[in-house]
Amino acid sequence: MIMSGPDTATVTRSKDRQAFQELKTHLHRQMVDAIDLSKAGQLSEDELRTQLRALASHLCARQAVVLEGQDREQMVNELMDEIYGYGPLEALMHDPDISDVLVNGHDSVFIERDGRLLQTDVKFADDDHLLRVIQRLVGKAGRRIDEVSPMVDAKLPDGSRLNAVIPPLALRGPTLSIRRFKTREFRFEDMVRLGSLAPEMADFLMMAVKARLNIVVSGGTGGGKTTLLNNLSRFIPASERIVTIEQTAELQLQQADVVSLEMRPPNIEGKGEISQRDLLKNSLRMRPDRIIVGEARGGEVLDMLQAMNTGHDGSMSTIHANDTRDALDRLELMIALSGTELPMMVARQYISSAIHILVHVSRLASGERKVMRITELVDCQQGNYHLEDVFVYRMGGIDAQGHLTGTFYSTGYEPEVLKRLAAYGYQLPTELFTARELTTGGNYVSRYL
Repeated sequence: MIMSGPDTATVTRSKDRQAFQELKTHLHRQMVDAIDLSKAGQLSEDELRTQLRALASHLCARQAVVLEGQDREQMVNELMDEIYGYGPLEALMHDPDISDVLVNGHDSVFIERDGRLLQTDVKFADDDHLLRVIQRLVGKAGRRIDEVSPMVDAKLPDGSRLNAVIPPLALRGPTLSIRRFKTREFRFEDMVRLGSLAPEMADFLMMAVKARLNIVVSGGTGGGKTTLLNNLSRFIPASERIVTIEQTAELQLQQADVVSLEMRPPNIEGKGEISQRDLLKNSLRMRPDRIIVGEARGGEVLDMLQAMNTGHDGSMSTIHANDTRDALDRLELMIALSGTELPMMVARQYISSAIHILVHVSRLASGERKVMRITELVDCQQGNYHLEDVFVYRMGGIDAQGHLTGTFYSTGYEPEVLKRLAAYGYQLPTELFTARELTTGGNYVSRYL
């Protein structure tokens, strides 16, 4: 690499974060100008990193740049992050307690920690700086973003999900949302300990998966639908072949025989799109025992229900909805979007014969995530769904510390699907469904595994 001559402009040290970012942008441009690309291409990855770090240290050590001690080391690290990492977001992306990073312009960065949104002091130098970081991250995912294609939804190398919107669609500057990839599995044991559901509810859901019941998980954005779906998938026997279909791959199945399919958006000419419905139709030719649709959102619902009704028992999906009954209304709407003109009564009968269990999850105002309801879809009589709640969570109010309170209950209803569980050799005692208040917390070990 060849370094450019010293810059005579004096840059003064500032504790202000915005000024620090502007200084970093200035130094980053100098680094880019100093690199001899013809020689850089001949270096190994480790050698290139070493030389780039040496260059960053040299620029920060010059008399024209008044940076000393910890500030200089921080600047060198952040310059390397600009080239290889997430730029100003690097520290946030390495914090295991942060689940979402939300950038609403160059000077406004929020995070979600423990279900709560918090504003940070992280800033970008300007909108151009933010845009460069977005373009580099999108490029790593093999996608592009520009004025012609100003929206992108992509998966980062670590599995995190990225969504970005830039001008002219984003009126206040580029925006970026990153849903963090969890490096550690969040299991039923964790959910019971944190009070997201009761042990009896976990036991019932485990057996429902093992007995090949078709399950739909409903909830809002960030409610924990995918987390629960991942959890449920743990109990699919290793001997079964699974095909997953997602818009952006997020599921982390542990079984050996898993085929993961991801839809492809249209290219810049508007061609080449492969939809979830296309993938689902093709998956039926791949000899799956179970099909898992990451999120049902369109006409693929009809094909998913057909699969559930024709031998692919134990299939699962998630859906955006406000409640279990609302989830059924959404399914009807998506059947209509498929272009197939089914009478309402026929569509409802089709849904009721395909789906056995509906689970609704929600994120409360306190940031906690709860399994609000586990409901059995018993049947459909004269065009009306027959739904029975098995377990529910009831809000209790606000305590002295301002925290929301509530309790899980078993409703006393004994599900019809117990007969199906028994046919698979899983006997759940009727006492599990006795009407009572349920407790959470502590160490959870299922009695039925």
